[in-house]
Amino acid sequence: MNTRAKCVQGFTLIELLVALFVTAIMFAIGYGALSEVARHRLEIKNTQTSLNELQRAVRVMADDLGQLHPRPIRDPLGRLYASALVAEPGTPSPIALTRGGRPPTSSHARSSLQRVEYLLEGGDLVRFAWPVLDRVQSTNASRRVLMRGVRSLEFRYLDDQGEWRTDWPSPATSSASEEVRQRLRPRAIELTLNTDQHGAIRRIIEVPQ
Repeated sequence: MNTRAKCVQGFTLIELLVALFVTAIMFAIGYGALSEVARHRLEIKNTQTSLNELQRAVRVMADDLGQLHPRPIRDPLGRLYASALVAEPGTPSPIALTRGGRPPTSSHARSSLQRVEYLLEGGDLVRFAWPVLDRVQSTNASRRVLMRGVRSLEFRYLDDQGEWRTDWPSPATSSASEEVRQRLRPRAIELTLNTDQHGAIRRIIEVPQ
């Protein structure tokens, strides 16, 4: 009885190369899709972080401005007084003010008033707060970076005549005594925060009189 040998046919070299090529393409597509997903996730995370910083910065500034107090302060040498609100547009420190409503942090009695100042340092919005109003040269302020990527911080002030000004105290009150001018407060303050990622953010805060 004759037996017929069965030939077992395998893959040719060309077929193996084609299969490897298709597999490599599929891996490349999959890796590219995963990289794109990871990139989008990172962008979303960075955007959310920046948005949280923006909301925090606006909230803190609005709270400070809304608590504006008429108390002027002495300079570190104790000879001159600085107004309750000092606005110098076009400088690294566009605003400094006395604010009230500071909650107590210890059992020791202290004033509820606080002197704060905002500065722009290399694109960082920084808030300085002093533990006392009439400080001396050795008094240190607490420093807090509220937001990064800030192009500019601008303010306008609504005076009693209904005019918006960029400086404060208003020169329109030059006829008033120095003590009165130092305690003057605007009726409202407009802040404009120009950022790299979110553009210009504008907010108007009413100042209680």
